[in-house]
Amino acid sequence: MMPAIFLPVAKARRASNLARVMSFRAPVDSIHTVSLSVSGKFEVVVRLIPPPPPPRPSVPFFDRHAGEHATFLTMEDEQLQQRPLDGLEDEDGVTAEAASYVRSDPPQESDGPPKVDSEVEVLHEKVTKQIIREGHGQKPAKYSTCFAHYKAWAEGTQHKFEDTWHEQQPVELVIGKEKKEMEGLALGISSMRSGERALLHVGWELGYGKEGSFSFPNVPPMADITYEVELIGFDETKEGKARSDMTVEERIGAADRRKMDGNALFKDEKLEEAMQQYEMAIAYMGDDFMFQLFGKYRDMALAVKNPCHLNMAACLIKLKRFEEAIGHCGIVLTEDENNAKALFRRGKARAELGQTDSAREDFLKARKHAPDDKAIGRELRVLAEQDKALYQRQKEIYKGIFGPRPEQKPEPSSRLVILWQWLLSLLCRIFRLRRQKAD
Repeated sequence: MMPAIFLPVAKARRASNLARVMSFRAPVDSIHTVSLSVSGKFEVVVRLIPPPPPPRPSVPFFDRHAGEHATFLTMEDEQLQQRPLDGLEDEDGVTAEAASYVRSDPPQESDGPPKVDSEVEVLHEKVTKQIIREGHGQKPAKYSTCFAHYKAWAEGTQHKFEDTWHEQQPVELVIGKEKKEMEGLALGISSMRSGERALLHVGWELGYGKEGSFSFPNVPPMADITYEVELIGFDETKEGKARSDMTVEERIGAADRRKMDGNALFKDEKLEEAMQQYEMAIAYMGDDFMFQLFGKYRDMALAVKNPCHLNMAACLIKLKRFEEAIGHCGIVLTEDENNAKALFRRGKARAELGQTDSAREDFLKARKHAPDDKAIGRELRVLAEQDKALYQRQKEIYKGIFGPRPEQKPEPSSRLVILWQWLLSLLCRIFRLRRQKAD
């Protein structure tokens, strides 16, 4: 049985940053030392502690999954798994609770914070805000659970020390219950509407303080902070709990409701809003949470998390954001390397980017696990036709270089030109004859 893993790292807010380097399976009660480099080397000691016995399911919705191999799927889900590989993953009629949400493209990569010309709004003596893009709807109330993406820079050095867009893992923040170093960020988020993107300037007093942080993230002492923040959405206070206070069943249930609401929006072609719901569902299934699950609880969580990543990939392909789609398929394939839908959708994205060899490899692997799926054969035929057309174009371009040069055919002369040439030659002959007679 895989033991739960607890990472006692000072001020590390997400275990995913350490989990990336921990692929080992160690005996219980053993101690391992892992050297990491995050703007300077330090050592993290990780102790594996045996978990308590798994709790009995506390939500009636999960009672029917109490068997050894529970997968958190309804009968409709099982039937829908037989859908073609380019269809939506896990559709059924579960309705999500009310929430405010919106989704947009990630910000463009740059070395420093974006340049913003909008009016400066003073939220606090140590916090100012400039709106990059307007949002809509209401602002989150106290104790609302907010989901946001952000980038953070230390103003003095312009060193970017955190980027949740890059990690594809939005941060969860309960307004009024945030950590001390997040007070300034929480104050800014509480003034935003769903979908709003803003630039926040936070004084060190409401950031990482006088001492800064020398673990993760690495923030200098007394560093003012610049945040580029997007409020993805928020749950009202009636949701009742932050993720950290929820039981396993409650977190999986909340994520599943988000997934089903995203499926309904996907059917209505509201791709941006659907992606928002999938991303909020994935936020409930973060790496720190998944790292502690095993057995049937891990199966239940993956049965919700993986379809969200696959549906995100389907939305991103339709929106022509192929690199992001490849990333979501890769997350699924790390858990299930033979997942036919993940292989198929990654192949489609790679084909659109011109990575034909990699795309063909994905399609062939997918066909091995879904030999009767017509979509795979169709994509392979498209690749074959593209290769054939490319070969013909190259053959036309290079045939004069590697083969005999084609003979130049004389252009046919018109009758008028021939007549003129004959008259000219006749005059020349007459002139020569007269000259000979004169001599």
